[in-house]
Amino acid sequence: MKTLLRWAATAAAAALALPALAIQNCELNGQPVNPNNGYTTEGKTGLMRCRDADSGVLHREQELQNGKFMGVVRYFNTKTGQLEREHSVNERGNRDGVAREWRIDEASGKRVLIREETLTNGRARGVVRTWYPSGQRQRLTFYGDNEREQASVEFTSDGKLGDLRCTAEPVFGADFDDKAACGHAGGASTVTLYGGKGQPNARVVFERGERRKSETLWESGTVRELRETTPTGSLERRFAADGVKLREVQWLAVGEPAAAAGARPRSVKVLEQEFHTSGTLVHETRWRAGERGAELVAEARWYLNGQLKERSEIVEAGGVRTRRDTSYHDNGKPSFEGSRRLASAGERADLAVGVHKGFDETGRLRSESVYDERGRITRERVFDESGALLRDDEVFEDGSRKSTKR
Repeated sequence: MKTLLRWAATAAAAALALPALAIQNCELNGQPVNPNNGYTTEGKTGLMRCRDADSGVLHREQELQNGKFMGVVRYFNTKTGQLEREHSVNERGNRDGVAREWRIDEASGKRVLIREETLTNGRARGVVRTWYPSGQRQRLTFYGDNEREQASVEFTSDGKLGDLRCTAEPVFGADFDDKAACGHAGGASTVTLYGGKGQPNARVVFERGERRKSETLWESGTVRELRETTPTGSLERRFAADGVKLREVQWLAVGEPAAAAGARPRSVKVLEQEFHTSGTLVHETRWRAGERGAELVAEARWYLNGQLKERSEIVEAGGVRTRRDTSYHDNGKPSFEGSRRLASAGERADLAVGVHKGFDETGRLRSESVYDERGRITRERVFDESGALLRDDEVFEDGSRKSTKR
């Protein structure tokens, strides 16, 4: 009992602490109604208006048809009474038809349209328009019958083009000339995109609605990233602010495009390069399109002085893939040569196979190890700086050795 009393006291205190909700008086055809009580609106048709009980300011208008809320709905600013939102609902209660929204500056009383769209049973269709509070257009979006966003145009607050996404046909009509901008007028089109500070951010080339090439820009105007699509594939490049290329990736289009409308052929990565800020190539990987998808072909690294540092090549014979590795000293002389059989089904790691050789900075052979087909070392030789044999050991399965040098 005491617990119940304490709960009641706490609830009462909390209720007193809550702000009082505005009370609205609603009327339909001059008669009072309660929208939360279906008995008061049953069978009635007309426009219900709800006002603040104290100030009399109009808050809402909603149409009824034979006792059912269907038709126009309007919401008004609770302080000024100006219209803020307007739409219609269908027999299912879903928004249907044109919907608009305004922003009201309560200090000046100025009302600005900020959104306009057309809906079908709650889903946007056609062009959706939005504006900045200044009245400058902000974004256009086009929705097709599949209820998905298909194209869009964005503008900066000072009216410059900020972003553009095209579709296979012009869709914006008088709102925006996407026939010209999206390359539907008989040739490719190049558009410049701007940032919020008014500076060029990117250059984009469209052809028949497809983005063929795009360049994002540094603040200085030099190219930062480049993406380009060609009939045979695509490529990406990234640059430093001073114009030095830092990265390049190439894809090759293979096979036929998927059945879906607008789908492109499958692509596989065939080249990836990384460069130092000095412009020196430091890493390169190559692939080829194979039955297993993109298959590694070769990989190489370079010293900053331009000399080759490491090179790996993948070769295949009899269904076995082997990686041949070569390393170099920074003077260009080899430091290591050897091969590893790439792990196949049931194997946990790549296995060293064949003869592995180590060289000093003059290119002279200093060590040699022999591995069998199971990746076990069977012979090991060591040479001095003059090339004379110092040690020649046979190596057994348990790791023990037997010298064969005489």
